[in-house]
Amino acid sequence: MDTHMHLEPIGSVSSPRADASNTTGWGDVVARIDLNDDMGSQSLEGLEGFSHVEILFWFDQVTRRSSYAQRSRARGRDDMPLIGVFAARGPNRPNPVGVSACEIVELGDTWLRVRGLDAVDGTPVLDIKPIMTVLLPQPTREPEWSRRLMADYYTGSD
Repeated sequence: MDTHMHLEPIGSVSSPRADASNTTGWGDVVARIDLNDDMGSQSLEGLEGFSHVEILFWFDQVTRRSSYAQRSRARGRDDMPLIGVFAARGPNRPNPVGVSACEIVELGDTWLRVRGLDAVDGTPVLDIKPIMTVLLPQPTREPEWSRRLMADYYTGSD
């Protein structure tokens, strides 16, 4: 089995946020995604009927760890439990792929503006997918510590 994959960005993020270490307050951030020329001017057609999209992107500013086998505390916080890499959504992962559910603010032929994208300026975009409610699982559950961890993620306040 061939385990090598080849991913090509479809575009990039233009964001007022450039500091990848600033990990809170993403809720009101409006970012623009500009598609590469080879995506043409029709690849976003049909998105105007959707309110939200999922943006898949590459955490290109992450320093990879030598091993992901050890547990760690989310965001290095002492008040968080030790968890494995797949119980976290942070950027430091074996394959540094990020995914964010974002509100569509404005749509052009080769670009879109979204609110709530937690990717910094210049981040490569891998894919854009419309959010369809039928694909969202209900009900969901999560541990208490994850709600506490993410309490300021979109608001920026503790």
